[in-house]
Amino acid sequence: MAVMSLTTQYTSINSVDESANIKSSTLTVDVNPLDTTDFASAGWVEQIGGLKSGTLAVEFQDDIVAAAIDSKLWAILGTVVPFEVRLTSAVVGASNPKWTGNILITGHSIGGAVGDLAMKSLSFPTSGAVTRAVA
Repeated sequence: MAVMSLTTQYTSINSVDESANIKSSTLTVDVNPLDTTDFASAGWVEQIGGLKSGTLAVEFQDDIVAAAIDSKLWAILGTVVPFEVRLTSAVVGASNPKWTGNILITGHSIGGAVGDLAMKSLSFPTSGAVTRAVA
């Protein structure tokens, strides 16, 4: 198994490559477990998978000038937009799959601590299916 260092991760939000504004990006997908335990389960919990959901957590390096990340995110607040995440910025392929779907822009933030880099740490819920593709 190969391990890798994330140095050129690609993240697109609203069909715009925002990688140059992003310090970290994590897509998490979960399945809601449904309890099917019955008297024949011999004292063990049994489960099946239910609804799937996801979250795209992004840490942006903030920029408030016109047409920068702050104004772009503010303009799409409350809307559903497409996203794409890849572990590298290389072409999509078997060794560099992409995950795509839609996210709801549910929040916005501004500010931080004295002397710190201006950042936005936001989490967006997915809306609909998330897909993994190699082409």
